[in-house]
Amino acid sequence: MPDASTGPGGRGWLLRLVIAFSFAQGAVSMARPAVSYRALALGADERAIGVIAGVYALLPLFAAVPLGRRTDHGRCAPLLPVGVVLISGGCALSGTADSLAAMAAWSGVMGLGHLCFVIGAQSIVARQSAPAEQDRNFGHFTIGASLGQLVGPIAAGALIGADMDRTSALALLVSAAVAAVSLTSLWRIEHVRAAPSAEPAPRVPVFGILRTRGVPAGIFISLAVLSATDILTAYLPVVGEHRGIAPATVGLLLSLRAAATIACRLVMTPLINLLGRAVLIVVTCVLAAFLCAGIALPVPVWGLGVMLVLLGFCLGVGQPLSMTTVVRAAPPGARSTALALRLTGNRLGQVAAPAGAGLIAGVAGVAAPFVMLGGLLLVAAGLGARKSPGGAERPRGTADRADRAERRVTERS
Repeated sequence: MPDASTGPGGRGWLLRLVIAFSFAQGAVSMARPAVSYRALALGADERAIGVIAGVYALLPLFAAVPLGRRTDHGRCAPLLPVGVVLISGGCALSGTADSLAAMAAWSGVMGLGHLCFVIGAQSIVARQSAPAEQDRNFGHFTIGASLGQLVGPIAAGALIGADMDRTSALALLVSAAVAAVSLTSLWRIEHVRAAPSAEPAPRVPVFGILRTRGVPAGIFISLAVLSATDILTAYLPVVGEHRGIAPATVGLLLSLRAAATIACRLVMTPLINLLGRAVLIVVTCVLAAFLCAGIALPVPVWGLGVMLVLLGFCLGVGQPLSMTTVVRAAPPGARSTALALRLTGNRLGQVAAPAGAGLIAGVAGVAAPFVMLGGLLLVAAGLGARKSPGGAERPRGTADRADRAERRVTERS
């Protein structure tokens, strides 16, 4: 069987998708802390930072399922350039905004663009990967996100200086240009195959997908892991301000976390073979919970760096394995919709978690949201223990038939 990432008609598609995702995610990861610093320069407090971070996820919360439905019954690739344009525009306009309300609005546009890109990209990986390659390909795909998360905060920290108003605006304009670079890797990214002779799969109701065993657990695990990453990105600058840590150091700390996540995903397959998916998810979620809570402690900068490296490695597991879990559990004709529901859960977490974090920070201090994240990750670990994310969510006969059909399509590509 030819490798799905280098098969005829789409040689190197996975590598080019990783490169494009690296630039798109790098722009977002550069813009998110820059938005926080610019909001601080405009007079925002901890609650306002939480609201702005939540608005980033508000528009995607309502758009994810319709976009997933469209992708299930059409091509995925057109969503990618649309997403890039929205990310770039949201970054640039955030840099020129002169009020907190405008910053929140353009942050929402940026979030919608990120959603479009991710739904299209994840659907391409699911559609063009044979079943045996899904763990590996989703793991490699998410390396693109980690590369962006590695470079983005360093670039933001290098650009943002004492004059936070001017330099944070510059960082946002640079992030808009970085997002636009990803357009150069999107040509012929999707294999266009002839439709199979069998009748198309019937349209599955959303609640039917959500009732499928394994899908809710995969959605919540992804929500918890992404909420941890998101609040870490948005609130570590605030923690740094309170503890006297320079923006450049904060950017370096966030990048150390991203580097550890890349390392985790490079060794994902051996870890799965050693421990199994269920044990791997449970162990990493439990460790991440304690590490998140530990950020609330007044540790020195070097200790914070060690904690973030360990945390980054643990958080690297949840996203790719939750993708595989949802794809394997969902009915064959609704996989893009199931992935969109997973992203809806992510965005719901990105709305609720920062808002809750802002309220907690306003009452109990800026480090308290990390304790909240610890609790969320412990719940995810419990769900991971109950639901084995290995792909046994469908009846064996149905799963085997679907897998054989996917293999035949892949072999013909």
